Amino acid sequence: MIKKNFLVYARRASQTFFIILFFYLLIQTEYRGGFSKDITTPIRIDTPVKLFFEIDPLTAITTVITTHSLYKGLIWALIIISLTILFGRVFCGWICPMGTLHQIFSAVSPVKKGMKRIETNKGDPNQAIKYYILILFLAAAIFTSLQIGLLNPLTFLYRSVATSILPGLNLSFLSLVDALYSSDNLYVQNVTDVLYSLIQGHLLSFRQPYFHFSWVIGILFVIALLLNRRETRFWCRYICPTGALLGIFSRFSLFGMEKAHERCTDCNKCLLDCQGADSPQGRVDWKSHECVLCLNCERVCPEDVIKFKFFPFRESILTEPDLERRWIALSGMAGLLIPFFSRSDAGFKANYNPKLIRPPGALEETKFLARCIRCSECMKVCPTNALHPTLLEAGIEGIWTPILIPRIGYCEHTCILCSTVCPTGAIRTITEEEKVGSEKIRAIKIGTAFYDRGRCLPWAMAKPCIVCEEHCPTSPKAIWLEEADIPTPGKKTIRVNRPYINPQVCIGCGICEKVCPLIDKPAVYVTNIGESRSKAN
Repeated sequence: MIKKNFLVYARRASQTFFIILFFYLLIQTEYRGGFSKDITTPIRIDTPVKLFFEIDPLTAITTVITTHSLYKGLIWALIIISLTILFGRVFCGWICPMGTLHQIFSAVSPVKKGMKRIETNKGDPNQAIKYYILILFLAAAIFTSLQIGLLNPLTFLYRSVATSILPGLNLSFLSLVDALYSSDNLYVQNVTDVLYSLIQGHLLSFRQPYFHFSWVIGILFVIALLLNRRETRFWCRYICPTGALLGIFSRFSLFGMEKAHERCTDCNKCLLDCQGADSPQGRVDWKSHECVLCLNCERVCPEDVIKFKFFPFRESILTEPDLERRWIALSGMAGLLIPFFSRSDAGFKANYNPKLIRPPGALEETKFLARCIRCSECMKVCPTNALHPTLLEAGIEGIWTPILIPRIGYCEHTCILCSTVCPTGAIRTITEEEKVGSEKIRAIKIGTAFYDRGRCLPWAMAKPCIVCEEHCPTSPKAIWLEEADIPTPGKKTIRVNRPYINPQVCIGCGICEKVCPLIDKPAVYVTNIGESRSKAN
């Protein structure tokens, strides 16, 4: 009994460690340093913030399919594949932070109890849905469309927390601080100072981030969690493509369940605590591909019917999911149609969205979509809140991929952080010299700025304004001013400096659009024309 409890406590300790590590690395992606014009001083994040994405086998396998190459960091996924071959779906039950989160929400005051809970934990044919989802994604990957980021548990969790949950918590915390500061109590204000320094310095952002369509991402995340009120670990049982992939690898596992069917008294205690709905009860074949190695069944079995061991007898073990051929074919066809339908849309090439500005170092669009897993690490690390998840700006194939929105944030001139945290090479690793440019290397260009002279204050209203020129970071400046004498109705002449843009020098950083003093619609705007990553645009 001590041994059984030890394994369960070991699993809980492992889950606690990895979910804390996941959120710690997520928080460490927040860059809290400064920037210097001296590009010889490298700007980096020292912690291995890409760790969880690099050990993800689904990311590794699908990017190999889409690009016919393995990004060097993803070779760590072999560790998880090896663990699965040895022990089964140990990643799902012991490591995956998304699985741990679903388990917590499932365990807190479960809605279904007694016989209802037993019935739901006996298993459901619909658990095969996640395998069809996996087939769909693999088929799309064959035609260089990487869609696994939509439902991959690690990217889903990271994207939701980074772009929706943390900004919401940050906003709530700042509102609380403002309320406490407004009190006349000196003691409360001092405590607030300490609290603010602690949380803003180590946990939340020092600035309030805002993300494009964060409410949609947040709602999807809440729905995923609430589904656990219907069944334990609903996501893991019915949706998770990573769980499906590991379920396939688990058929080779050396570790598994062995049952003494003749001693089973049908007490069903094993089913009450089963997290994977893998049929642990006696006189039924155990579904090894569904088991998340929670080991609860072995711990609670009063007759010692269930034992987990290496090289168990295989007579009563099902190692493969029961899939229907027609649904396999339909899933594969659906996956093949994704790139054909999305790329035949006019918005993909013929009517390319001019505001689709990708991060510096991003690959050409087709290659970019073949690598980007929508993890949102680049968005989280961006110090100016410039990068945001798309909805349909990049077409249906590019949902949740990063886009730069200059009106919200600009691309810092010497910053290359987004390229250093990308786990799959969709944003290639660049140097400060490549970003800024030199006599030998032309600066990376993500777009070009244009003026709307009908809105620009010096052009349209003869009012002095040189804000855009003052903030232009390039050397020489991409924005220059020319004096002009403007006649007025009173026969007086006003001298103003009118701005012009040199498209050969402009890199499309967007700072001019960000700082334009017009509140509603800026007089200067950036489009992706002239971007370095495209030979045609």
